[in-house]
Amino acid sequence: MDACKEIFILSGQSNMAGRGGVVGNKWDGVIPPECAPDDLRILRLNAQLRWEPARDPLHADIDVKKTCGVGPGMAFANAVKDRVGTVGLVPCAVGGTRIGEWARGGILYDDMIKRAKAARIDGGGEIRAMLWYQGESDASAELVDLYKANLEAVFRNLRADLSSPSLPIIQVAIVSGGEQQFVDKIRQIQREIDLPNSVCVDAAGLQLKGDNLHLTTEAQVQLGRLLADAYLNHFSCGP
Repeated sequence: MDACKEIFILSGQSNMAGRGGVVGNKWDGVIPPECAPDDLRILRLNAQLRWEPARDPLHADIDVKKTCGVGPGMAFANAVKDRVGTVGLVPCAVGGTRIGEWARGGILYDDMIKRAKAARIDGGGEIRAMLWYQGESDASAELVDLYKANLEAVFRNLRADLSSPSLPIIQVAIVSGGEQQFVDKIRQIQREIDLPNSVCVDAAGLQLKGDNLHLTTEAQVQLGRLLADAYLNHFSCGP
């Protein structure tokens, strides 16, 4: 597989892993045109740490305990590929995970670092950004007050462990989760994170499925475009 020149980490929980089109633990198989595969210019790092042509569901062999469908990754990649060239996606998201489970030394964090390093070595590409969508599982009275410190630690540790102190981070402000008061607190924390080279994309207004937790397929496409706009407007040096 040819080298990936622009590598993006996809991490967080279920809405990054993708539940678009999943009903009753079965994915409907519908792929919107915005998420169409491009075997030459959009690649993914699979669970065996090998590059392959990317297609939804991107997290099928990563978030293995749940059924995965359409997420924001393919819409993002299609929206940026003409500006950045070959896109390499590194799926790392796992549904239902709390921020505390992403602490350095834990399985999720260590696997993310392992996969990111493998992506960079295998093909000589550069990691350009991490796309992060997580927080629904922390929208509770017991966990919300710990969220800010834990979230910032994940971002700082990621940059340190990848020897990339200014790695761009694009996170999504959640739109669902537990009780609204705690969702609002998580959203406030996410929007007020003040780290260099980090921006927040707001999922407010994107349509949820009937479970009132996961984004619809159409909403995932919209989110992918929002993430792409954030990257191209704030971080891309392409033509």
